Amino acid sequence: MGVTASLQGKIFSGAGWIVGWRMATRGLGLISTLVLARLLLPADYGLVALATGFAGAIEAMSYMGVEDALVREKSPGRDLYDTGFTLGLLRGLIMAAALAVLAAPLADWFAEPRLTNVLLVLAAGSAIDGLANIGMVDFRRDFAFDREFVSMILPRLFSVALMIGAAWEWRSYWALVTGILSMRLAHVALSYYMHPFRPRLSLASWRGLVTYSFWNWTVALAVMLRERGSLLLIGRLLGAGPVGVWSIGTDLAAMPTSELVEPLSRSAFSGFAAAHHSGESVGEIYLRVVAATALLTLPAGVGTSLIADPLVRLGFGSNWVTAIPLVQILAITGAATVFGYIGWTLLSAQARLRTVLAVTLTAALTRLTLLAVLAPRIGLIGAAMAVAVSVVVEDALYIGLTFRRYRVRVGALLARVWRGLLAAGCMAATLVEAGLGWTEVTGGPSELAMSLVTAIVLGGLVYGGVLLLAWLASGRPKGAEADAVAMSLRLLGRLRRRAT
Repeated sequence: MGVTASLQGKIFSGAGWIVGWRMATRGLGLISTLVLARLLLPADYGLVALATGFAGAIEAMSYMGVEDALVREKSPGRDLYDTGFTLGLLRGLIMAAALAVLAAPLADWFAEPRLTNVLLVLAAGSAIDGLANIGMVDFRRDFAFDREFVSMILPRLFSVALMIGAAWEWRSYWALVTGILSMRLAHVALSYYMHPFRPRLSLASWRGLVTYSFWNWTVALAVMLRERGSLLLIGRLLGAGPVGVWSIGTDLAAMPTSELVEPLSRSAFSGFAAAHHSGESVGEIYLRVVAATALLTLPAGVGTSLIADPLVRLGFGSNWVTAIPLVQILAITGAATVFGYIGWTLLSAQARLRTVLAVTLTAALTRLTLLAVLAPRIGLIGAAMAVAVSVVVEDALYIGLTFRRYRVRVGALLARVWRGLLAAGCMAATLVEAGLGWTEVTGGPSELAMSLVTAIVLGGLVYGGVLLLAWLASGRPKGAEADAVAMSLRLLGRLRRRAT
């Protein structure tokens, strides 16, 4: 049990660094956007966005998951690292060749001759990225996510500084392209500075890596079908205008997942792989991780749904009010995705990728079918309902498979999460009763801001109070609440020692 608790601590510590990276990236992105928007034209952004969007699609289609394969290996030798490096380099070169070959035809297709040179530079960036030191995967294997944070944030800082300087000097879209290329160059250079491993070209251990990477690739394609296919289908059925509303609504509703669950999943992957190597009960770690994360995602998701009206009106303006019901529907389902998402991570870490592929395809087909039926009849609300149902189906499948394969009992999970569910329910009931939840808010920015702040403060107090009372009434059992209290006490202790 002690080792399991230690692994859990490493998982959450790693997740904290990853969340910090995402917050830092968002902050740097906001700063650069505010500055560059005054120096460049919208057409400059549009040109680069078109190029990076296409390059991103090529990158997603060529994803192999070599790093994941190395993380889950118990004792990878030099041959495996060299093979991983060689496969990554080949992927980068293939991506570069694809972008170079398609550069001119795409420029002709979009009637934008400048696109050719931009894509050629991005192709060079893909080839450079393939040279990154594969030894950096050790940071994930050893839970050294603080070092991974450094390896990601420094190139980003360098890129933003260079991009702003180039924009000030050139007032051209080439400043954006320079920033992208410089970040890749800095990442590669830093990877060799931070890790002593020096890779060589070899395919000696290609069979083991290619088998795992192939299934990873097919899963990536299935995810692309689910996500990109949904967006294209909505655009085909409802037109271009609703696609913008859909993008804003779904991004806002998905924030509890993208900002909390996804970073935790990256860290949990390393934890599940380590547990598998040491012979520990991954089912127990699954329960601990899910229960602790649910304490955050339940109030975040339910709360986002409750305050969707003032949040959208204040953040995006009255022109985007049609996104409000999308956030209300999808944020609720997003609050519960932690149960299935961590199951997906566990199955991937255990190399159950055929199972993951089957579940992802089932969810994709369910979503696309329901979209085709509901979107033409009910519009964007029907589309949100279709996505919500497909998410529930996908999560239910992952939960069932995880419980059965790793002998996790439903009662054991409910014993750990019922207090969070109760607290979230009380929070929702209180805000609705007070007229602050799931209601239309009128007035100017000050009224909207006041309603938003009041709802957040009241909701947080009710959730935290009910959760604490339920935990105390249960006899202060070990679990997520006890871990949170212990972590808070340790943090207070550190602050007191620094103060003295």
